[in-house]
Amino acid sequence: MDYSQFLLMHEELSLLAVILILFVADLFMCPDKKSGKGVYNTALPVLLLAVHTVLNLLPCSCALATEAFGGMYQYTPMMTILKSVLNVGTIIVFLMAHSWLSRTENVVKQGEFYMLVLFTLLGMYFMIGAGHFLMFFIGLELASVPMTALIAFDKMRRESAEAGAKFILLALFSSALLLYGLSLIYGVTGSLYFDQVGALIDGSTLSIFALVLFLTGMGFKISLVPFHLWTADTYEGAPTSVTAFLSVTSKGAAAFVLFTVLIKAFPVSDLFYSWNTGLYWIIVASITVANLFAIRQNNLKRFMAFSAISQAGYLVLALMDGTAQGMTALVFYLLVYMVSNLGAFAVMTSVEEHSGKMLISDYNGLYTTNPKLAFLMTLCLFSLAGIPPFAGFFSKFFVFMAAFKAGYPLLVFIALANTVISLYYYLLIVKAMYINKPESAAIATFRSDNYTRLALALCTLGVIAFGLGGVFYNYIDLFSYGL
Repeated sequence: MDYSQFLLMHEELSLLAVILILFVADLFMCPDKKSGKGVYNTALPVLLLAVHTVLNLLPCSCALATEAFGGMYQYTPMMTILKSVLNVGTIIVFLMAHSWLSRTENVVKQGEFYMLVLFTLLGMYFMIGAGHFLMFFIGLELASVPMTALIAFDKMRRESAEAGAKFILLALFSSALLLYGLSLIYGVTGSLYFDQVGALIDGSTLSIFALVLFLTGMGFKISLVPFHLWTADTYEGAPTSVTAFLSVTSKGAAAFVLFTVLIKAFPVSDLFYSWNTGLYWIIVASITVANLFAIRQNNLKRFMAFSAISQAGYLVLALMDGTAQGMTALVFYLLVYMVSNLGAFAVMTSVEEHSGKMLISDYNGLYTTNPKLAFLMTLCLFSLAGIPPFAGFFSKFFVFMAAFKAGYPLLVFIALANTVISLYYYLLIVKAMYINKPESAAIATFRSDNYTRLALALCTLGVIAFGLGGVFYNYIDLFSYGL
């Protein structure tokens, strides 16, 4: 066996090294259960993950598209960009989780939290680099199982345990449907390699049924309507930092893989028309239904759940193009969505840690007591709504441009109309912070810890800097070859 092929998986090996270092640190530098103080804290995993990200972004011999293990693992430069985006999102989640992990009941479990998150990230790496359906499925499960443990991390809270149970049950069901679809693909083509399936598959009824099952399984992972029913309950029950991680990273990896699989494994005309038609109506349903339900929410985590479903619809809109331009629009949209969404969650996490409040009505008058947090929350919400000149405007513009170029003007119009609806419900939070009077005692003035402030600074910088739009979009586009 040529073990040099493992070197092509340098990003996965580097992340595995980070996990092993944290495991040893947790083993020999474990926190003191009596004092509740840990020997190492958030700084170590953040530093290690930052070094891992920088090293993998440096030019190397793997700068060109290549493959290993007979094509089961594939590499393109765009995969490095996406993995780096997920790394930055994970770093921000670690920063915002510091205050929560510093609680006496959580400090002894901080090592478990970091490793569960990183194992989830490693599973996403395998998904992204898969060139074979079994490799993809292994990565999918490696990401899903630790995520279940993260959702149920607050095991003494009934809501967290309930959310974990709902997530694992529905994840198992969706995985079973997806795996059934893969078995049908193998039955039709005799292969599970993406490229070989694309060359052998036909437009038969069995192939279309396999495609439907595959889209069903992936629809659950991305939280698309009508496979979204788990999302609000899981987001509400999970720890807020875990909800933030779930809302961004899993969607990004799954959407990227869905794009890759559809254009490689289902390129024939009959199947191309089938999945384009299916995604068309799924996008319309996801954006519309999520927007209408978001208006009805008062719990902020449930509100962000329906916001995430709607944003997933916009994210998948980039798939309609099926070209390198669509891929670039997808990755740029994910980057902007990541900083905007995580910025909003960082504010929510900070408020929850200091007041325990999570209702929109609790934010009434927040500007009078915590003006900086209210301002940063407003920036992030404006970006999520797509208001210029913030980054969210440009991310939506490039996605709309890709879909319009692909020949879907009506779909773009529906998405634009829903953008107006989303602006209304995002402004409900802004109205609460700046205009509404507190129904009872307003949230007291407080000062966030330094880690949370760093997370907020990174997200705010991203919301403003990515508003330059074309600069970062063009940089990402440079890596879109070899898809």
